[in-house]
Amino acid sequence: MIRDEIKAATITAMKSGDKDTTATLRMAQAAIKNRDIEARTGGAPADDDQLVTEVLQKMIKQRRESAEIYRKGNRDDRAGIEESEIQVIERFLPKQMSEEEARAAISAIIADTGASSLKDMGRVMAEVKSRHASELEPTRASALVKEMLAS
Repeated sequence: MIRDEIKAATITAMKSGDKDTTATLRMAQAAIKNRDIEARTGGAPADDDQLVTEVLQKMIKQRRESAEIYRKGNRDDRAGIEESEIQVIERFLPKQMSEEEARAAISAIIADTGASSLKDMGRVMAEVKSRHASELEPTRASALVKEMLAS
């Protein structure tokens, strides 16, 4: 399980004295714990790895947005910190689909759902999330679906 891998990596980072990695992994564990608490009141996903993957993808998205804002504000030092955190978090995500694999999977979903225009994007994205949530980052999937439905 991804959760166990993060715990083991945290211990390893602590023992080796890597403070930056330790801090990033502790943030990830805290975000996962918060999501666990939220899931108590709602419906928790049956697959724990799916829940952890969603949390990690959200963290990466937040850090990319922050890095972009820091770059625009000429704060390259802060942007570098955000990007190094992204690298640590990405180690625990399942292997992402290549561009060709993603296009093929989305084409199949578009064919299965009978989508023909941008009005059907919500239906297609719901199916993409249910079939390929851990292998395809939502932002990337959304851009591909929009491109494919527009043409």
